[in-house]
Amino acid sequence: MEGQEETSAEEEYQTPTWESGVEQEEEMLVCEGVEDWNGFISGGATAGGAEQEEVVTEWRPGEPVGPQHVLRLNSYTKEYLCSLEDNIYNVNFSRFKIRDVVSGAVILDIKKHQPTEIQDIIELDTNRFIRYHFSPAFLTLREIGATLEFTVGSKALNRFRLIERHFFRNLLLKTFDFEIGFCIPHSRNTCEHIYCLPDLEPNIVEEMIGNPFETRSDSFYFVNNKLIMHHKAEYSFTAGMDPSSG
Repeated sequence: MEGQEETSAEEEYQTPTWESGVEQEEEMLVCEGVEDWNGFISGGATAGGAEQEEVVTEWRPGEPVGPQHVLRLNSYTKEYLCSLEDNIYNVNFSRFKIRDVVSGAVILDIKKHQPTEIQDIIELDTNRFIRYHFSPAFLTLREIGATLEFTVGSKALNRFRLIERHFFRNLLLKTFDFEIGFCIPHSRNTCEHIYCLPDLEPNIVEEMIGNPFETRSDSFYFVNNKLIMHHKAEYSFTAGMDPSSG
């Protein structure tokens, strides 16, 4: 199941509206900044099936950031590694859903309002950071499915790739590496990635629960091995969160 994904594309874009649905037996997740969400959930699993990259020379500041550079990072980044203007393909996320693969329960389903026509305008959304509130029960899940819907502007995406790096403090929990592939211009696309969550030592789980937002992730999006988007997230696994907060 690890690294598995399903993709589809529709040329006609339908207008979604903001909706949030939760179908679960117990509270697992609440997130801050939902209205401006433009990132991707992360949980911690081994790398998926992206193709092997050639060895590259050491990266220097000011040079384009490639996959090999982010795969060698030994900690959560302090700064964003690309600018908002680097999203020249106008990739715009419009829906995000996560589910427990084992039980089938939908944990979160968010739809973002978009115009009927896909416009080739770069959205300079400054909110590339989000905080997620989980209950400790989330750490007991074995597999989650994360479905992402996004639109593409007038430029086709070749070798669209997502790399996620997840850390607790300076401890690397897991790396996810998904090859989303080719997306046609002016298209609406849907893909689901299956995350196999790691088996963590009990003492690490206790530390993660006891230290909210010290679990962090970087999400890097590449086209033709060039970084076009970089999003950040922090996670809390404390009990007793109010589902209506955030």
